[in-house]
Amino acid sequence: MTGKPNVLFLLPPGWDALTKSLFGHPGFNSFLHGKDHYAPQQVDYFVGFRPPHGFLKTLPRLKAIFSLGAGVDGFLRDPDFPRHLPVVRFVDQTLQREMAQYVTMHCLIIHRRQRDFDAAQVEHLWRQRMLARPSRELHIGILGMGDIGAVTAERLLMFDFQVSGWSRSRKIVPGVTSFAGPQELPHFLAQCDILVCMLPLTPETENIMDARLFQRLPKGAWVMNVGRGGHCNERDLVAALDSDHLAGAVLDVFQTEPLPADNVLWSHPKVTVTPHIAGITDPRNAAAFVLDCVSRAQGGMPFANVVDLSRGY
Repeated sequence: MTGKPNVLFLLPPGWDALTKSLFGHPGFNSFLHGKDHYAPQQVDYFVGFRPPHGFLKTLPRLKAIFSLGAGVDGFLRDPDFPRHLPVVRFVDQTLQREMAQYVTMHCLIIHRRQRDFDAAQVEHLWRQRMLARPSRELHIGILGMGDIGAVTAERLLMFDFQVSGWSRSRKIVPGVTSFAGPQELPHFLAQCDILVCMLPLTPETENIMDARLFQRLPKGAWVMNVGRGGHCNERDLVAALDSDHLAGAVLDVFQTEPLPADNVLWSHPKVTVTPHIAGITDPRNAAAFVLDCVSRAQGGMPFANVVDLSRGY
């Protein structure tokens, strides 16, 4: 290892085919965990998603952590996480737009009753149905009005949906009704025809989508989870679907991933399952993110998008 800073990458299995050339740069030494030999005591910066618990404490010279995802719960759940280090989260317009596109697509599928027409096609039935109401009368509520939630709200407004958002603090997004704090959550939920969870996963938001929350939604509402699997109590969700209080669910994240083959959600007639693909980090954008972070660190400049560890985002 030379005098240049040493950057260790721990990439997820889906990125196995990527080579060090994508993440390399003349300004630093890059090492891929599991592929390259490196000295843990000489690692300056760590890049990854969800390192094994206890892994980061084996890197005594670590100066900063760069998350390749928008969420950092995979780091903060480690009981040995070095909380004195700055954690920088990945903020990317491409990722934001993909998430917004996914949510908008499924809201339109729900609104236009496309699942009914898919079922009719299987039966070779010409089953015309009118829309229950125009899009301007459909209320979509977004749990979590951060960067991604705000972009998603803007996209939904383009289709004339009524959009509201709930978050820890008041947000100002043109055209969106803002609800904030625990005291306003019940009123927010009561007017949601489709509830979309885009929250960060923190101790306060874990299992927020439970039986109590589902009962506060109007009968016939839909729920969509693109946040984290830990937000949703899956047993309570199935019960709410089976009782017909909820009309359906779109789930991209799960308590256990990959979703086990015997999980009831795979075959539930009211559930759409996708394999955590609502927004996927583009490796090229990730490489540019890492270069920016290392350049800032080496140049003595402040990082952008540093995580407030007390909040978890």
